[in-house]
Order: sequence, then C-alpha cells, then structure tokens
Amino acid sequence: MSTRPATGSGAGTDGAAPARARLTVGSLAQLKATGMPITMVTAYDFPSARVAQDAEVDVVLVGDSAAMTVLGHDSTLPVGMTEMLVLAAAVRRGLRTPLLVADLPFGSYERSDELAIDNAQRFVKEAGADAVKLERGGTSADRARAIVAAGVPVMGHVGLTPQTAGQLGGFRAQGRTAAGATRIAEEALALQEAGCFALVLEAIPAAVTEQLMPYLHIPVIGIGAGPATDGQVLVFHDLLGMSAGTPARFVKRYADLHEQMVRAVGTYAEEVRIGKYPGPEHTYRIDAEELRAFRESLAARAV
Repeated sequence: MSTRPATGSGAGTDGAAPARARLTVGSLAQLKATGMPITMVTAYDFPSARVAQDAEVDVVLVGDSAAMTVLGHDSTLPVGMTEMLVLAAAVRRGLRTPLLVADLPFGSYERSDELAIDNAQRFVKEAGADAVKLERGGTSADRARAIVAAGVPVMGHVGLTPQTAGQLGGFRAQGRTAAGATRIAEEALALQEAGCFALVLEAIPAAVTEQLMPYLHIPVIGIGAGPATDGQVLVFHDLLGMSAGTPARFVKRYADLHEQMVRAVGTYAEEVRIGKYPGPEHTYRIDAEELRAFRESLAARAV
C-alpha cells in the first residue's frame, strides 16, 4: 500500500522522514489508485488549520457548516461569501500541505454559471483555496462543469445536502428507498461527468455506497456513508467534542474538549475571584532605582 506523497527520495541524513509534499487534486487520485484511505476534516480558522496541518490530514474543507459551528446559526443557509472568504483565508494561513477546499455557500452559485465562476475564482484569488465544493446534481452539475472549464477544481456533494435539508425532510439519512438511492446515484454520476475531481457522499446507507462505488472513478469521501468510500471526513467540532447537543449517528468523538475547556475557564475565573491569579510568577519586575524615579515623577505631578 502506498504512503502519503513526500518530497525527496528517502529519509534525510539525520534519519528523519522526508518532508511531506503539498497535496494536489492529482494526489487524491493517486491515493485512490493505490488504495490509501483519504483523510479529510473541516477547519474554520488559523488554529484549527494548524491542528489539521500538524495531524497530517490530506484535505481540509472550509465548510459552510461554519454557519452552525462558528457563527451560531441553526442551519448553513445564513452564511455568505463575505464570511466564507474570511474563514478560508485564515485557514490558508495555517496550512502548508493539505489540499484546501472551500464550500460555495447557499446563493453563491445557483443563479448562473457566471455567478458560480466568479465566486469560485474569488475563493482561489482572495483566499488561496485549491478547489471549491458545491452540493447536489441537476443544475449544480452544470455549474460544476462551468467552474471546471474556468480552471477551478470542483468537489461535488450528494446525499444529505445541508443547503437543501429543508427539502429533504431535515437532517436525516437519504437514499433509504430504491427511488432515493437512484436519485443519489444519478446526481453522483452527473457530477462525475461534469468534471468534478472528487465527491462527498453524506448520510446514505453503507449498502448503497457499496453498490455505487464501482461506477465512481473519482475519489469518494464519505461522511455517514460507510467504509466503502475512498476516505472519510468529519466536522472539526464534532470529532473533538466541541459541538452542543446530540451528535449525528455517524460522528465518533475522539475527545471531549468542550468539557475540558469549561473546566479550564471555570478554574481561571475562580482563581481570579479568590486572588490566586495572577501570582508573582505571572508578573514583570522593574529595577528598584527605576521604580523610585517613577514614584518621584508621579508625586511631582500630583503637587
């Protein structure tokens, strides 16, 4: 099985592993071809990007899920290009090697090919994104084709598509009937035909994914779509236990940072209240003669 792309032909003179090369769209195709699972997480700011970088994930998605995880909305719909560009630019500054994909938010691509191209190119030019992601097939496949033709790589997304969750009956699994599974397959194949370099399958039965995978020749990233995909993605706040409420069925929490942060901030607040913080070790010193001169200066001003 292949390893992740790396620069150089082997270990350095000190025996260390070679530096990791920056991943590209082609790198993901190579990982799929060699059977190496692709790792992907969301990130929304410089600190979370640094975590993804140091953890050596392959792909970072600046998801419109930021509307919920960062901005406090109850859906992804309110976030727009202004916010997404700021977040994507911050993530870019924290990354060196992962492929950076930015979500085209609701309302930024549906109306016309021209609008879709303009906003996709803004992500590349203003935020440094390597690619963009859009949801659904149908008209979205036409938009994907236009964006790709304009020189910006596109990742597709089918199954549970948060931007149209209201039309799908809420945040619930899709493709649980033959008709629903067929719709997902048609959308996935349309996006592949439109030139998408990769595809996200969200919240569909694992058995549907298994049947669909032989027809998809581009890398497929799953989130609640079972283990048959070429890789997996989770939301940063979900996997670290920073999200409120009950997580989706497909979420595995690898930490409980919310509770740890509450305890840390609570301890800080208590120490401030009882005068324990700051202590002598947290303060700065001044030379005695300088302090005397300062005291005399203050006294002279008070006269």
